[in-house]
Formats: sequence, structure tokens, C-alpha cells
Amino acid sequence: MKRQTRASHFFGAVALSALMLGMPLSSQVFVPQAMAQAQALPSVADLVEKLLPAVVEISVTSKMGGGTAEASPIPQVPDDSPFKDFFDEFLKKKQQQQQQGQKDDAPPAPGGDNTTPAPDDRTVNSMGSGFIIDASGLIVTNNHVVEGEETLQVHMQDGTIMKAELVGRDPKTDLAVIRVKPDKPLPTVSFGDSDKLRIGEWVIAIGNPFGLGGSVSLGIVSARNRDINAGPYDDYIQTDAAINKGNSGGPLFNMTGDVMGINTAIFSPTGGSVGIGFSVPANTAKSVVNQLVKFGETRRGWLGVKIQAVTPDIAESMGLDKPRGALVADVTPDSPSAKAGIEAGDVIVEFDGRAIADSKELPRVTAETEVGKEVSVRILRDGKEKEIKVTLGRLESGEKLIAKAAGNTAPPPVVAPTTVTLLGMTVSTLTDDLRSKFKTDEKVNGVLVTEVAKDGAATDKGIEAGDIILEAGGNAVETSADVSTAVDAATKDGKASVLMLIAKGGKSGETRFIALKLKK
Repeated sequence: MKRQTRASHFFGAVALSALMLGMPLSSQVFVPQAMAQAQALPSVADLVEKLLPAVVEISVTSKMGGGTAEASPIPQVPDDSPFKDFFDEFLKKKQQQQQQGQKDDAPPAPGGDNTTPAPDDRTVNSMGSGFIIDASGLIVTNNHVVEGEETLQVHMQDGTIMKAELVGRDPKTDLAVIRVKPDKPLPTVSFGDSDKLRIGEWVIAIGNPFGLGGSVSLGIVSARNRDINAGPYDDYIQTDAAINKGNSGGPLFNMTGDVMGINTAIFSPTGGSVGIGFSVPANTAKSVVNQLVKFGETRRGWLGVKIQAVTPDIAESMGLDKPRGALVADVTPDSPSAKAGIEAGDVIVEFDGRAIADSKELPRVTAETEVGKEVSVRILRDGKEKEIKVTLGRLESGEKLIAKAAGNTAPPPVVAPTTVTLLGMTVSTLTDDLRSKFKTDEKVNGVLVTEVAKDGAATDKGIEAGDIILEAGGNAVETSADVSTAVDAATKDGKASVLMLIAKGGKSGETRFIALKLKK
């Protein structure tokens, strides 16, 4: 009975406190429940103890201005802070370790650890993180951590310092692999299946924030498939586990100890963690790391198409049931797609048996596919599905082909100037004088947009004077009359919009499809 009385007094006190704080009475029930749940959270200490030895600090001496490795500034501690002595002693010890490592393994670097070089110095010191994936000494990190390196050192959790060398790097995914040569096998961690990672799942980040050494933070997966405009294959895991400068290249673990991602970037107005960090998914990293280890470089699959998103307007104009797939805006001459018969205006809805939900997915799955492999590409053309076999090329070779093609020119067409006004824009058959006036690429042929009304279908879609209409209604156009005919045909067929292929600013490498709404 006394226990019941004490319990009732306790819950009564909770209720009274809730009322005093302005909380609704319904909140009373959840206070003890939340306390019980907090007490029930499992400890991650045993797991962290196993993982820490495989996570390393990476010290980089790079050329001044030659790289973007993260500088790890000395923490600024006020003189009257009770932690002043602690940080002074800590940083003194780190400097001694760095200097000792330089004597043993590498030429001395000016300034020691985490210092700013003198103005006449030619190098800068910075630090990042990494993790060991092979007992022989292979370590994964970020490209921006080691970019421009002159010397690399790896600091193990037990205080061992080893000289490292670069194996390979990939700027497109911001990944790199380095190697050390240990006297004995090193502790390792392994990649997991990041596709199975769920929003809300617990994750652990381990790294070297601000050069302080092995630090652990715990959080959850905040979001998946984030595009932060960092590269062509953006598919980041977002987490609220604390990630700061110096954490870059460190691992993001799940609760079974598998590497789910590589901590790469943060969003922060302050320069410190505000709970928005981004990690390269393990499944993206696996193939890149394997290629860097095997070849010292990446060897990505290549289709040879320029693509864009299928918007609701474009989907409607093409007769699609819903926006899906990747719309081919241009095909590179002599590319795998050109040889296989893929055309501008095709919508790629499946690649090698994998459905393509949107335009962001196609570059990733293509890049991850083996060079030289024959794949089945399913497209939508004129409202019908078609399967095309394509033998993939190598992206790195394709980029050179594109650069070479950009230097080629074609003679301009000889046509009579005529103008037509439609859909809020004035279009003109392209002449030599107009081509010169609007600085149109020599090899771009079509119909020139000379004026755009302040309001209308054209300005709503971002069309500007100087743009070139290459196709209208699925057909190539050479004169302004061709454009007018395509608009009339779409109107007669009862369509709500007409699809046009536009070269923005008259540039050959800036083509995209635009669906212009028709007048009712």
C-alpha cells in the first residue's frame, strides 16, 4: 500500500509540474513512458570498442592552393576557461606525435599539426578521417581530404603513425583509396548493403573532428537519396549524427557494425554541426573503391546520351500515363547509344532489367555497369515500348570524344529569313546574320527565337531570345513555318501542349525538351 501511495504521489507531482509548465494534462501519461524508453536504449559501447581500431586519422601535407583538404583549426579556448589547460596539453601531445611520425616516416612538414603556414611556405597541413577495409593496409577516405597531397600519414587509434601513398581517387563521387604498409595485419571493417538502410535507423559516425582524434557520435538516418548538387551521382544519406570538419572520409556505421556510408559533407551556416550531414552510400562506394584498387582509376559504363527529367507537362505531351524514366535530349555521335539506334526524344524506362524511375537514377546505374557489357535498354518512342541492345562504352573515353566533337563545326544552312509569332514568342528561320548576331554555335541548326513576350507560354518555361528550336512536335524544324505547322498539328489533335527540343542560348551542349502549353 505504501508503494502505491508513493507512486500516486510521484505521478501527482508529475501532473502538477506539467500544469506549472503549461503542458496539457494529457502529457502527464507520456512523461514516465519517455523516461522508461530512454532508460531502455541499449549501449553502443561494446560495438564502438570493436570498430574504433579500424578508423584512422589522416594527416595531409598538400601544395598551397593545390587541394581542398579540410583544414582542422585549433579549437579556440578562452584563457579563463576551466578547459584551457586540458586543451593546451592535448594539442601539445598531438604536435609531439606528429613531429615524431615525421621523423620516422616522412620529411618534416612546416608548422606541425593543425597549424597555419607562414606566408612564404609552399605547403599546408590538414587532417581528415578514413577507415581500413583490408588488413594489408587499404584505407578508404574522401578525395577532397587527400587532393593535392605531397605527403600522407595515417594515425592509428593505438598511436601508431605510418606513411601512406595514394592508390586512386574519384572526384565525381569524392572518394579515394590510400595504402599503408604495416608490420602486422590491421583491424578492418566491411561495407554493408546501404539500400537496406531505413529512415529513422540508428547510425554511428566515427572520425577526427577538428583534429581532436577518434570521436564517436550517434544519430539516426534523417533522409535518403539526397541530391546536394555535389556531383553527377548524388545519392547521399542524410544523418543528424554529429559530423564536423575533419570527419570527412570517416565511416557511418549501422548498429551491426557495417559501413553504410562515407561521411563527406555538412550543411552548416556556422561551420560546425547543426545536425545535417551527408554520407556517400556504401553501395555507391563499393564499385568505385574496387575499381580504384584494381586499376588505380574508375572505369564507368557509358551510354552516350544527354538526358533530362520527364515533367508532368512533358509526360502529357508525349502521351505518358505519368512522369517516369529519363528523356533523351541528345545523343553523342559515334557513342554506344548512337550505334544502337537510340534517338533524341526517346524515354528510357528500363536499363539492364532495372526500372528507371527518374533521370537521376539512369547515370548511377549506367556508371555502375561493367564496360563492354551488352545491356537491354527499354525505351518509349511514339507512345510504344521498344527494346534496344546496347554495348556500353567507357565514360572516361566518352568524355574525351565529347570534348573532341565540341571542336568540330558544320557549315550554316542557306535559308531565307521569315518570322512567325506564336505561343508568346517570335521565331525566325536562322540566317548567317542572325547566327552571328545571337552567337549561335556553327553546328546548331534550327529555328531562332528572336523575341519573347513578358507573359505567355514561352516565358513561363524560361525560353529566351537566342534559344534555338531544334524539334517541334517530334520532328526536326528548319524554318519558322515548320514550327507553326507543328503547333497547328498539336492543336488539331486536341493536345494541351506541344513538345519542343531547345538548344539554350544556341549552344550545342545545352539541349533540353520543353512542353509549351497551347491556347485553348
